[in-house]
Amino acid sequence: MQRAADLEIPLLALEQQLGALGLALRQQDAAAVDHVAAELHATLVSAVGEFARAARNGGVPPVLRRRLAHAGGQVAAQREALARATASLDRAIDVLIPDLAPAHALYSAAGGAARAGGQGASLLA
Repeated sequence: MQRAADLEIPLLALEQQLGALGLALRQQDAAAVDHVAAELHATLVSAVGEFARAARNGGVPPVLRRRLAHAGGQVAAQREALARATASLDRAIDVLIPDLAPAHALYSAAGGAARAGGQGASLLA
């Protein structure tokens, strides 16, 4: 059975990375968010591997299981916050630059083919 102290190290590292990501998000520091997110990913992979190994070899103490579940909830909350921020930014761009259509858009909301100028295209037979 793996000792609880062996699981404490990767869990503590994960919690610290989550805190660093939260701080970078609050400071709106895009470079720090990018850097910390990459570190968080590596730390998360390591922690999940350690916990999976512990689960196969005798189990994980309940207190550490709860902390890991809490960390998972924080990851989900931060992912949701980023999704909301991205959607808000997309809406602001749409308001500020209404004629900017995605290059991959082939049809307008009305179902007709769209052109670069935002006008529907017609096809004469």
